[in-house]
Amino acid sequence: MIKVINIETPLGEMIAGATRDGICLLEFIDRRPDSDLLKPIAKIMGSEVKGGSNKHLRSLKKQLREYFRGKRKEFTVSLITPGTDFQQAVWKNLLNIPFGTTLSYGEQARNLKNIKSARAVAQANSSNRIAIVIPCHRIIGSDGSLVGYRGGLKRKKWLLNHERKFSGKAVDLNLF
Repeated sequence: MIKVINIETPLGEMIAGATRDGICLLEFIDRRPDSDLLKPIAKIMGSEVKGGSNKHLRSLKKQLREYFRGKRKEFTVSLITPGTDFQQAVWKNLLNIPFGTTLSYGEQARNLKNIKSARAVAQANSSNRIAIVIPCHRIIGSDGSLVGYRGGLKRKKWLLNHERKFSGKAVDLNLF
C-alpha cells in the first residue's frame, strides 16, 4: 500500500507517497494531474494508492519544513527508488552532491566512471520521482546554465538560490 498526502511548500503544492518501507514519490502536483503521477508509481511498486499518512510521510513533511527554513541540508528519510541499476547509481550519486553545490551532467557522468554517459545520466535524472530529496535540481548544463527540471526552471533557480543562501555561498550569477 502506498499512502499519499499533499504537502504545501513555498514553491507550490507537492504530492508525496510512501510505503511502510519509505518514501517513493515527491512531485509538484501542478505539473501533471494526480492520476498521471500516481498510476505509474502504483504500477512500478505493484501496490495500490490510498490517501493517508505514515511515519515516513510525517518525517518527510517535517524535514521539508526544515529544509525550506534553511535548517536542514540533508534528508534522512528512508527512500524506495525502483529503477534500473544505472538509474539507481545515478540517483545515489545525486545524494552525494552537497547542499549548495552544483555539478554538470558530464561531471556527474565522470563521478560514475562513465565519461561518455552524460545523456544517459540526464535521462536517469529526469526519471527521478523524489524531487528535492534526491537533488536532481543540483545538476546544471556544462556551460553553467539552468537546464531540464521536471518541476520547472523557475523552481530549480529558486532551489539553487535557496541552497546557496543557506550554505553561505554567493549566488553564482552565471547560473541564471
